[in-house]
Amino acid sequence: MTISVLHVSQPVEAGVAAYVSAAAADQARRGWRVTVAAPSRGTLPDRLAEQKISHVAWESARSPVRSCKDETVALRRIVDELEPDIIHLHSAKAGLVGRLAVRGRRPTLFQPHGWSWLACRGATARTAIAWERTAARWAAAIVCVGEGEAEAGAARGVAARLVVVRNGVDLDHFTPAGIEGQLQARAELGIPSHARLAVCVGRLTRQKGQDLLLRAWPRVLRSCPDAQLALVGDGELKAQLEAEALPGVRFAGPSADVRPWYAASDLVVMPSRWEGLPLTALEAMASARPVVGFDIPGLREVIGEETGALVTAGDLRGLAHALSSRLSSHDGTAWREGQVAALLSKEFDARVTMEVLAGVTAGVLGRG
Repeated sequence: MTISVLHVSQPVEAGVAAYVSAAAADQARRGWRVTVAAPSRGTLPDRLAEQKISHVAWESARSPVRSCKDETVALRRIVDELEPDIIHLHSAKAGLVGRLAVRGRRPTLFQPHGWSWLACRGATARTAIAWERTAARWAAAIVCVGEGEAEAGAARGVAARLVVVRNGVDLDHFTPAGIEGQLQARAELGIPSHARLAVCVGRLTRQKGQDLLLRAWPRVLRSCPDAQLALVGDGELKAQLEAEALPGVRFAGPSADVRPWYAASDLVVMPSRWEGLPLTALEAMASARPVVGFDIPGLREVIGEETGALVTAGDLRGLAHALSSRLSSHDGTAWREGQVAALLSKEFDARVTMEVLAGVTAGVLGRG
């Protein structure tokens, strides 16, 4: 069975880009004809080239308004030239432009990777919800990365076929890091072997909540003076966050391979304001590291009391306590939680994710 699929993505870095390249590679291995339309910047084009996946440059900005008309015309031209059997739109901008360009004339999947209205407030959020309700008619299915994302869409009146394809982690790539692996990673990264280290992996954006984490950090230091925090990533809030620099905080920048950071850590902290079903949490679990974060949809689907701690969203005192109690403890709490996390991560095997996604894609075309 040969299927031609066009994936469309505006994000070219971090989680969405990793997902797109993994899905494209899996479908190519199935013998499908796969093309990815995405901007020519960022790491995604290189990922695709390494996997010999066809990449068509579709220059697109993150803003939902800027250049939208030109982007729609350009994407419509790409669709007309390639004539794919099905189009898979990833994240909000591709979901906007792609559905305007195609309007249901070809089978279309839309995968929000986090609903657009979560990134805004007030009238802008209401407009985003209204758009998703309207545009739902132009998607054969909306692929949600977790139950929380599907429930949020249904609750906002997105009347479409909401299909859950849970995010997964490559369990061959991310593996448990023992004591020896931790010491080796720390030596490579220049971190003292005795450090009590929390690692936060993600873009430096409002969504990921590093600003909240830095506000909570002084409380952590009061309970655990030798605690260290590494922020691994880059983004539009970098300068603002650096201006709030505190003792023990290291801005590590983006990393092409985050595995050494997971290995070096005692725990992973995710202060996100919202998530779909975060790959970072799954990667941390597979690396045998507990996760501390806020109790939000997506995170609560993967993190429980045996694998870390979730505190009420926005509770900085609670976040600081969850961090300091683990970083200052010598009873092995974080280590035990990490071992349980590694076991539970097997429920999120990326091979299963891709198998389910392929089934959904083929099913929309009546070839399942």
